Amino acid sequence: MMIHPQFDPVAFSLGPLQVHWYGFMYLLAFVAAYGLAWYRSTKREGWSTEMVSDLVFFGALGVILGGRIGYVFLYQFSELLENPMYLFRVWEGGMSFHGGFIGVALAMIYFAKKYKKPIFNVLDFVVPCVPTGLLFGRIGNYINGELWGRVSDGGYNWLTYFPQAVNFDAALIATNPALQSLMTEVNGNYLLPRHPSQLYEAFAEGLLLFILLWWFSSKPRPRMAVSALFMLGYGISRFIIEFFRQPDEGYALIFGWMSKGQLYTLPMIIFGLILMVLAYRRQQYDWGKYATHS
Repeated sequence: MMIHPQFDPVAFSLGPLQVHWYGFMYLLAFVAAYGLAWYRSTKREGWSTEMVSDLVFFGALGVILGGRIGYVFLYQFSELLENPMYLFRVWEGGMSFHGGFIGVALAMIYFAKKYKKPIFNVLDFVVPCVPTGLLFGRIGNYINGELWGRVSDGGYNWLTYFPQAVNFDAALIATNPALQSLMTEVNGNYLLPRHPSQLYEAFAEGLLLFILLWWFSSKPRPRMAVSALFMLGYGISRFIIEFFRQPDEGYALIFGWMSKGQLYTLPMIIFGLILMVLAYRRQQYDWGKYATHS
């Protein structure tokens, strides 16, 4: 088993400017998104470099504003009431995918209106570029030692002791003495082995989903199909991995097993299924020999 290395939150310094790992991961995510979107624009009619620049800029605003506001309001509302400035402490981590998803959707609606494009024409173009951002974001979560997984007695080599979870582990050991058989001492504290769920998410929602969407979107598909696959792929991955991720503090599991993340993800799966059915019923193509351009 591994011990989380507790990385220095500052990745590097440029004179007086300190660049935190979390911010650096977001920078890599936006650079990757721009590069992938630019490449896609060279393979599609009706897309220019200027459009790609606007697309990534509006998308970045949607991710940052929506992700942070969503996280604070959905998961840390009590902290916001106690300290309103907590909303702006983005370097500490804490971004909600569901909030970011809404933020990006609103940004894409604005982009579509500006360039007079159908909204799903825009979404189908951009969603294959999104999983790399999720990949870098989850790596940032791991580096920060946040959003760790549930305690496990499976004995897997990749289970991790997170010093950042010391208070949670102490509370669990106090309420369930049977867990003492799993604990180990790290720097004077007793810790429990946990799933590195951030890395699970980086692999499934990031790498695997990127490969799937990039392959699927490389051939003409009915309008809405690529967006539908993204919602299905992300939703199913997130729903499954939530079983390995530590539930949010202070929130009881719904029905005794469902986390808030799973609850928020269910509409994505349902909507993704509906969109996929509609896409193949309508058979409306934006590129390729069956393109309708409407």
